[in-house]
Amino acid sequence: MPLISIIIPYYKKKKFISRCLRSVYKQSYSNYEVILIYDDEDIKDYLYIMSFKKIYKKLHIIKNTKKRGAGEARNIGIQFAKGAYIAFIDSDDVWHREKLKVQITLMKKNNWVISHTSYKIINQNNITTNTRRAKNLNFNNLIRSCDIGLSSVVMKKSLFNNKIKFPNLKTKEDYVLWLKIAKKGIIIHGIGKALMKWQKSNNSLSSNTVRKLFDGY
Repeated sequence: MPLISIIIPYYKKKKFISRCLRSVYKQSYSNYEVILIYDDEDIKDYLYIMSFKKIYKKLHIIKNTKKRGAGEARNIGIQFAKGAYIAFIDSDDVWHREKLKVQITLMKKNNWVISHTSYKIINQNNITTNTRRAKNLNFNNLIRSCDIGLSSVVMKKSLFNNKIKFPNLKTKEDYVLWLKIAKKGIIIHGIGKALMKWQKSNNSLSSNTVRKLFDGY
């Protein structure tokens, strides 16, 4: 049972972070560490975030001295990660209890270095509005779409290096990383079961299709 390092960037998501952490700590897969990067110069939420350390013993918190953005925050978390695998979850998303167990089992069995899962899209009332189906992706089909749910991805830490990391973009920094990985000829394997819920925000940067394709290219 390999160690998984779970990376969570935090920026003004107080409404959702408790729900997110509960879904992580209810995982049936038990060999993991959680690295939360507090990426906000405003420290009004910091004591609230620190209070979770009393509840969740595997939680490590890194406080950035200035806002770096979600991609850079994840890169910082990866630098501190001890796991052979890296899993990502944004602070307003939710995992299915069996997510890590299902994903790691398939990745080990099939010798995959990266995978993603189907996921449900939920609105502000926690109601499912749509489901995105995961499929195997290479560079040629990934360049036409960016439907990978970041919070569904698990990958081997050994994939990361100075060139293969999150870029410093306002949005869809994850899409650029997937493109970099796929360009090396690596298949991003899809798992059909919906093992994650993605919190949709109507005014979020990531919901702007034109913006995310622009940043991706």
